[in-house]
Amino acid sequence: MTDYFALLDEPRRPWLDPENLKSKFLTLSSEVHPDRVHGASESEKKEAQERYITLNAAYNALREPRTRLAHLLELERGTKPEAVQMVPGGVMDLFGKIGTVLRRADGLIAEKNAATSPMVRFQIFSRAEPVMEELDSLKKELRAQETRALEEVREIDARWPEATFSELRHAHLAKLESTRHLLNYLARWGGQLEERSFQLTL
Repeated sequence: MTDYFALLDEPRRPWLDPENLKSKFLTLSSEVHPDRVHGASESEKKEAQERYITLNAAYNALREPRTRLAHLLELERGTKPEAVQMVPGGVMDLFGKIGTVLRRADGLIAEKNAATSPMVRFQIFSRAEPVMEELDSLKKELRAQETRALEEVREIDARWPEATFSELRHAHLAKLESTRHLLNYLARWGGQLEERSFQLTL
């Protein structure tokens, strides 16, 4: 598999400086952009296009903490990280709250979609305001959880260079995998909350 860290001349570690990464990507992408080889042969054009696509894939993977951690874990372990379906520990209560609010929002959305009278739709919108406030509150809670998770990634990154012993590196990788699962759940839940907010305001 392609090492995206090496491709973008970045160290293989959990945390990367976003601005530095972006700067390297822009420099490299300008060097390999297909437009630079418009007078070349078809095979050279195809090769340039493939390099450009791979470079974009590398940047998109490394700029997002969730996908960066997945790539790092795969490189370090030699296998793709598992897709765990269990809700991470410590967020079960939050998951329960989100489920309850999503069900209430879905009920209101179904009522709104079935309503033909503008008056009825207005009444539903009025009833939806507390639910929309709860959705906003939960989105803030998810962002706070994400901030804490990313701080943990940065803490592990600070100790990363010294983690040369396999046991210590294994412990760091296990923690990063757990954090990646949490970030995946937070992103999924955040997307559902955003979607319901949007549908309620239509």
